[in-house]
Amino acid sequence: MTTIVPTSEEDPFLAVVQFTSQLAWADAGPEAAEPEIKRLCREAEESIVAGKWLELASLMVTSAELVSSNMSEKDLECTYTIICSLVKNANSPEDVLEIVKAISSKVVQQPNDKASLRLKILFNLYNLLDHPYARFQVYMKALTLGVEGKVTDYIVPSFKKIDNFLKEWNIETKDQRELFLAIANVLRENKSLVKESLKFLTKYLATFSNEDAQVLDGAKEEAVRAVIEFVKASSIFQCDLLDLPAVAQLEKDAKYAPVYQLLKIFLTQRLNAYKEFQTANAECLQSHGLVDEDCVTKMRLLSLVDLASDESGKIPYTSIKDTLQVKEEEVELWIVKAIAVKLIDCKMDQMNQVVIVRQREFGSKQWQSLRTKLAIWRDNIGNVISTIESNKATEEGSQASSTSAAIQGLSVR
Repeated sequence: MTTIVPTSEEDPFLAVVQFTSQLAWADAGPEAAEPEIKRLCREAEESIVAGKWLELASLMVTSAELVSSNMSEKDLECTYTIICSLVKNANSPEDVLEIVKAISSKVVQQPNDKASLRLKILFNLYNLLDHPYARFQVYMKALTLGVEGKVTDYIVPSFKKIDNFLKEWNIETKDQRELFLAIANVLRENKSLVKESLKFLTKYLATFSNEDAQVLDGAKEEAVRAVIEFVKASSIFQCDLLDLPAVAQLEKDAKYAPVYQLLKIFLTQRLNAYKEFQTANAECLQSHGLVDEDCVTKMRLLSLVDLASDESGKIPYTSIKDTLQVKEEEVELWIVKAIAVKLIDCKMDQMNQVVIVRQREFGSKQWQSLRTKLAIWRDNIGNVISTIESNKATEEGSQASSTSAAIQGLSVR
């Protein structure tokens, strides 16, 4: 197959149009093909002369995609390198956006044909752009292609730079929402990246914090998904979901209230509460693909962490046995499990049958306790200040009366 090598004698854009049209009409015979090839080249030339770069981009990508499956990877990359360079000819930022839309939407239309190369083409287009929002649009197309073309491994490393990208793109909340959800969907494809997936799903839900009830309603399904992902994840023991309005709305939802209740149990309560929930809501757990045995395992670890947060710093083996609902000989096994996943830092005093906690986990329940204590402290300080101000006012009033009496006495004399 002939590879496109533009020379100084021929416009590279016309070379691409001629090359792709020849491929498209290769089986039609000279009589049918030549008029069509000439027509397409003429249209391309007219667009170039008139500076109608968007029309030229649409013509070129349409022609290229018609024959892309018949091209070698080298030819397809070369073709798109020339097509993408059209963004440098755009007359305005608006034209840049339209050209980018025309090119990127065609690139992702056939995700199963040379997917990794198509992703490379999008990244090349991204690097050609100076327009921040156009870059964002290309990146979003790359995310779509990553999932549909099963080439997410090539795009996942870029997620580490998302904060820098956000500063550069300066996009609105609506676009941030779309971005975070798309990234969470990409990460969901890889089971080893569940923690990162939940992180971006939480970012997505956090963008609804200042929205009204009608807008919040649109986040319900993803809020449920986030809760279930957290509960299922055997390596995640803390999250910030409970206080998010998008998640909190589930508490009063007839359909999803049990999901919210389950999250609250995992973050603030112990195994006995989960057992009661499971008895009453076995169908709910099953419908969301939750396995009771896995939930019990996670709740035992979380319950042990809760025990470790006790201010005494010592946990009797009997308390662990009763709280985790395990046999006496299994107590140390669960302590070791908690240490292995770095939930607690402790040592076992087998002689005295206690666990001595060196470093306690500060989870949601502990934060709530701290909030309560701070609120009480604030109220107490407020009462002290009020008392001081009241006494000060009384004292000043008494001094004023004494002074007045003294003056009056001097006047009489």
